[in-house]
Order: sequence, then structure tokens, then C-alpha cells
Amino acid sequence: MASVGTRYIAHGRTDAEGHLVEAGEPLASLQEACGGKLGSTIAIPELRALVDKAGHYGLRLARQFNAIDGENRISAWVEIAPELGGEGAVEACSIDVVSWHSEELPPENELESARRRVEINRHLADCTARLDPRQGLLSVVTEAPDLADFVEATRDAIGRPWTDFVRLPGNAHEQPLHWRLLDGAHCEIPGSARQWTAHLEPLGQGQPGSAGFVLYLTADTPDPAVFDPASGTAIEGASFGRDLTPVLRQPINRIIANAETIRTKLAGPIADEYSNYAADIATAAQHLLALIDDLSDLEVVESDQFVTAPDRIELADVARRACGILGVRAQEKGITLVPPVEGESQLAIAEFRRVLQILLNLVGNAIRYSPEDSQVWIRLDRIGSRALITVADQGHGLDEAQQQKVFEKFERLGRSGDGGSGLGLYISRRIARAMDGDLTVESAPGQGARFTLSVPAADDLRSEERGGNSR
Repeated sequence: MASVGTRYIAHGRTDAEGHLVEAGEPLASLQEACGGKLGSTIAIPELRALVDKAGHYGLRLARQFNAIDGENRISAWVEIAPELGGEGAVEACSIDVVSWHSEELPPENELESARRRVEINRHLADCTARLDPRQGLLSVVTEAPDLADFVEATRDAIGRPWTDFVRLPGNAHEQPLHWRLLDGAHCEIPGSARQWTAHLEPLGQGQPGSAGFVLYLTADTPDPAVFDPASGTAIEGASFGRDLTPVLRQPINRIIANAETIRTKLAGPIADEYSNYAADIATAAQHLLALIDDLSDLEVVESDQFVTAPDRIELADVARRACGILGVRAQEKGITLVPPVEGESQLAIAEFRRVLQILLNLVGNAIRYSPEDSQVWIRLDRIGSRALITVADQGHGLDEAQQQKVFEKFERLGRSGDGGSGLGLYISRRIARAMDGDLTVESAPGQGARFTLSVPAADDLRSEERGGNSR
């Protein structure tokens, strides 16, 4: 603690409930900048934690705390002394500020901010369209039922400006305007009763938009066709996969986007503690979104009408794409993905999209359950008329009992807190068998796991042609 004669910069005092009932400057201003006021709970996270600790243990503390007042980073040294009542209970705490240092926050990285804004727009979008450099439509992707007319109108309109298919209230200028003027514009879409906001992501190096744009259309409310805003519930008879998934996605994506805005401090500087809280919220929402996707897929694959669209595909290409998509996640854990080498080939008869879905699940699981600084291999093979692709890891492995259960619905083998739904492998095997294939596992405790997808093999067309010519 400070020696006799120490000059204090400011004094403060809390009551038994932790309310800051007295505070001199600059402590009072910092309390207000952090969202609190005199008489309310301490709004400065690190200072509140110190006061709680002093009150809980009844000990005098001398510590440094850090905070952000919106424009500056504050570092202060405080002495906290509990005040005991007649029965030894802490009735209050005195706070004496010994030192106070303020420094201006560094300027925000504009490129990082722009990238985060794009991610937020991508999360919120109900409809995504690819545009050429003149803002002409190239493709439209959406799951929103009330945009069916919009999709139909744009189906045979490749090259026409996207603004031809929406209304921009109060804007009589010739369209399309410069993309910066349209970014953030409010619009109305024929066939939809909802209000929409457009965001444009420019593509291309050097000059933004030289390689075209990505258009994100975001609605201000859920689709009333499957969601009753009065009761806040889904309309009876709506299908989970077809109707409810898009509606559930929207509010969850908004949670993710808002949490990311807070986490990355796009709306303004905040304390690191709040940023970490926002990161936890975003992670939880992403897990919920993944569960919704799994439940939607479950409804599809368990339907009697579920079929796949087999085609002639290259398994090596699918494997490399899966590794490319999950490469960043693997790097974050220090895991090396080893796809088939360039030039290696294995042709198969299967649906490209479904095989990619299975591989993303297998490789994602391998990353999730493998130790740091390990490797995950994707290998190709062929046995008779079957084409094989195997994902092998260096994880803890599975014993025989676990191998028997790993493909069961909602089976997570006791792994709690990892965000998985226990549906991925069940769905993957259902898809594999729908393609006249299968998904199997080989493993042993301490020796990793090897999941193998088998599908019908396809012969090389050149080999077939040579065989036909020789006959």
C-alpha cells in the first residue's frame, strides 16, 4: 500500500452491493464513459473485479486496472480497502486512485474494418447475387420464399443491372449509380412485403469493382409467410428444412453480426473484457446455426423422397477443395492438411456437392479432435468397382465400442462443449448410402481414426476409348 503522505488523485466509495456511490474526477467520468453512473454498479470491468475480490475476502488490495473511455486507453493504480460492519461483514469499500495514465488509442485499421463489415453483411444477407463490373446480374442465390418472383424475374436477365429488378424509393437518378452510392441503400423488391437494404462488396485488385461485385440483400424482418411476428412463433405446418431454416437463420445471423461488430470494435472502442464476451456470443450463435443446418439436413436425408444426382466427378478435386475451405481452421490449431498430390486422380460416379459435404464433415471432425502440430491426410484408392477416399488423423482414436456407435444419431461419444450436434456422421453415412456407397471407420485407441467414403468408380474415358478401338 502507499506510504504515509501519498497524494491521491481521486477518491471513490462503494456500498455493500457494489454500487459506486461516491467518485471524484477522473474516476466519475470513466464510470460514465463505460456506461454507468453514480449510484449504479461499477461499469469499469477490471476495477469492478478488484472491488469484488476485496469485498469477498475482506482484504486490502493495491492493483493496477486498465480501461477504455471511448477515445483513450486508461491505466490506473488504485488502493481498495474494505470497510467492516459490527458483525465483521463488508459494508463498503473505499477506492483511492494513486496514479492515472491516459494515452490515445491507435487509429483503427481501415482494411480490417472493411473486411469485418463484409463478413457482417454476408452473415445478415437473405439473398446474395454476383454482379459484373457494370453491376449486371450474373447469378442469384436465396432461400427466402418471398423472393421467388425476384429470382424468376432475374433468371433470364444475365447482364442486366440489378437495380432494374428493385425499387429505390426517392431515387429518380438513372441507374445503376456508382456502387458507393448504392452501398447501404434501402430498396423494395416486387413480391416481397419486407423492406430491404443493399450492400455491395467490390471485387478486384487495384481498382475496386474491376472484377465485379457481390450484392447482399438484407431484410429488416423475418419472412411473415412462415413466422408470425405478433406471436413470435413459426406458423403451423411450416417445414423445418424448407421453411423454418431461412427464418431461423436470419435472427441468428443478426446475433452473430452484432456480436462481431462489438468484438471487432467497429462501433467504437470498448474494453477487452466486453470484446471477449461478444466473441463468446458469436461462437455460441455459430454453433446454434450449425445445429440448425444439421437438423435441416437430417429432415432431408430421412425423407422417403431423398435422392442424389450422381455425375462423373474427380475425387481428388473434391478433396483439395475441402482442404482449401478448412485450411484456415486447421492453421489456427497448428494442424497440417495433406490433400492428394497434384496429378493424382480417382474418378467416381457420385454427386459432387454431397461428396464435398461429407468430406467437410470428416476433415472438420479430424481438425476438431486432433492434437496441435499433427497432420490430417486425405488419400485416394480403388478396390474393384469402388472408388475410395479416406480421411486419416493422429487423434486419440476410437475403441471397438465407440466405432459401433459413432454413426448413430446424436452420438457424440461423451465429447461435451465442442459445439457438435452428433448428427454429422449419421447424415454423412445416409448420403453415402443414397449414392450407392458407404462410410466406414477403422481406428484403435491412441492410433487415430480413418474414415473411408466408398462410391461407385468411373473408368477414365480415354481408357474406355482405347479399349473400344482395340476390339
